[in-house]
Amino acid sequence: MDVRKHNREAWDRRVVSGDPYTRPVSSETIAAARTGEWHIYVTGKDPVPRQWFPELPGCDVLCLASGGGQQGPILAAAGANVTVLDFSARQLAQDRLVADRDGLSIHLVEGDMANLGMFPNDSFDLVVHPVANTYVPEIRPVWAEAFRVLRPGGSLVAGFINPFVFIFDDYSLHSELRVKYPIPFSEVTSISPEEHQQIIEDGDTLQFSHTLTDQIAGQLDAGFVLVGFYEDHQPGHPAAAYVPTHMATRARKPRSARLR
Repeated sequence: MDVRKHNREAWDRRVVSGDPYTRPVSSETIAAARTGEWHIYVTGKDPVPRQWFPELPGCDVLCLASGGGQQGPILAAAGANVTVLDFSARQLAQDRLVADRDGLSIHLVEGDMANLGMFPNDSFDLVVHPVANTYVPEIRPVWAEAFRVLRPGGSLVAGFINPFVFIFDDYSLHSELRVKYPIPFSEVTSISPEEHQQIIEDGDTLQFSHTLTDQIAGQLDAGFVLVGFYEDHQPGHPAAAYVPTHMATRARKPRSARLR
C-alpha cells in the first residue's frame, strides 16, 4: 500500500479533529518570541535546550516534517529565515494561518521528509525535525537528506520515539502493559491483518518503530557528529511510568564535511 499517501491523508484529518500537534501557537507566544522569550519542543514535554540553537537572526532553518503552526512560526518570530516542509497540506495551512495572523514570513513546502530534492546542497544552517519519522518505514534516507541540505558546521535537532514503547500490545483491551511485539515494529507487517484493516478503516496513521541503530548510528553513518542528547516522557503514556518515551539528539555536520 501507499503508506505516505495514507499517512498524509490521516494527518489532514487530524488537523480537522484538532489533534494537539496540529494546533497553532498563540499570538502571545509569537509576541514573546519576538522579544527573545521562546522555546520549542521536538519530543513530549521538555523544551529543546536553548544552547542547542545558533543565533537565530538571519539563520536559515528547515523545519522538517514540522507543519502544524508550532516550531516554524516561533523560530521565524525569533528572527530566523524559516522553511517548513510537511507532506500534509492542512498542517502547512496551520503555519500559513500563524504567518498571516502575526505578520511572519515563512516559506511553506509540501513534500517528503526523505526526498529534499527541491533544496540544493548546503542550503540551511539548522534542521529541526520533531517526532515524525515514526510515520515512515525507512529513516536512513531522512538522515542522509538532512545532512546533504545542511551547510558545513550546521546542526540537526531531532526528536524520536523510544522504540521500547512499541513492544507493548496497544491493540488489546488489557488495562496493564503487555509485551507482544519485537522491534522494529510496523503497523503494516507486525500486527494482524484485522488490526491493520481497522486502522485503514478508521483513517488513523500507520506507525513504524525504528531501532536505535537506525535512529542514532543512522545519523553517524550519514556523516553527522552527535553533540547532544536527552530523554523525555510523554504525559499520559502508560509506558512513561517505566521508561522515557522520547529521545532527542543534536548532531552537527562537520565543517570539513564532503558529501558521500
